[in-house]
Amino acid sequence: MKLRVLSSLLLACITASLSSAQSAPEKPKFSQPARTFRFTYSFTVKDIPPGTKVVRVWVPVAHTDEHQAVRLVNVKAPVKTEMTQEAEYGNRMMYAEVRNPAQGTAEFTLEYEVTRREYSLGDFAQLERKDSKPGVVSASMTRFVKPDNLIPIDGKIKSLSQEVTGNQVGTVAKAKAAYDYLFTTMRYDKTGTGWGRGDALWACDSKHGNCTDFHSPFIGMLRADNIPARFDIGFPVPENKDKGDISGYHCWAEFYASKIGWIPVDISEAWKAKEKKGYFFGSLDANRVKFSTGRDITLSPKQDGPPLNYFVYPYVEVDGKPYEGVSKQFSFEELKAGEQKASGSKTPAGSPRM
Repeated sequence: MKLRVLSSLLLACITASLSSAQSAPEKPKFSQPARTFRFTYSFTVKDIPPGTKVVRVWVPVAHTDEHQAVRLVNVKAPVKTEMTQEAEYGNRMMYAEVRNPAQGTAEFTLEYEVTRREYSLGDFAQLERKDSKPGVVSASMTRFVKPDNLIPIDGKIKSLSQEVTGNQVGTVAKAKAAYDYLFTTMRYDKTGTGWGRGDALWACDSKHGNCTDFHSPFIGMLRADNIPARFDIGFPVPENKDKGDISGYHCWAEFYASKIGWIPVDISEAWKAKEKKGYFFGSLDANRVKFSTGRDITLSPKQDGPPLNYFVYPYVEVDGKPYEGVSKQFSFEELKAGEQKASGSKTPAGSPRM
């Protein structure tokens, strides 16, 4: 009798458990775990003036980190190139000099194989449970609480930070308040002029722009609260295509919490796909490749012009002056298993083995 009662209870528990599991809503999946693709970065320096003595060219070079595996498999250039790295952020680049150019154009192509992985630290509730109050910023993080030329941390940005995040206690809660504020008050809109520079004050006033304009005030507001925050930039990889051209760059931001580490946010992508708002606070999808970090970048070797606002497109100087006569083309093609180049294939001389 006792055995029969115990069996009935066990069966009831199992049935209830299965029923609960079936009725629980499944968490939306917004990214495949990884994507592997060929990425082609091509550009032409055109209309080089007759009599030019030297054309200097710097190109950002994507590299492997904890979220992407990158291999530069081919470089096409009219002259010898070298791989360099700037000191402040560790960004890598390819440098070339075309001396006394005989032709009016110089063409360059870099071909990569990339595996990009989804990067998810959990949602706001999960992150907040692990969080602590902002603390003393370590020496290695001091750059990420300082202003940039277009991201001040005083004046209007400081006041906005106090207004939006001042009542929040933890680092994650403060960042979420800034994220929600910008998601709600800004719109993704590339009309008119002024957008695309990542000018935090302009973005706060105009309340529209592209990804640089969404993430610059976010970084400024957190830095004004002594929370390290940084700017990342690269290219989007279209979600529902397996090949094609890519029209331009994409950027996002990260902030640092002492008990968690760097936490990613992508406010502009969340704005464009509002069902992903919760996902893009603490997660990045696999539909991208990162090329560089930071703003106000001094290249290696040092450019004659001012520091770069951000570094994702080629930068060119002709006889010591910035030169805008550059046409660019970017494309990708999904790679399936077995299509990657053999692991023993040669990487171009001077190229980073990723």
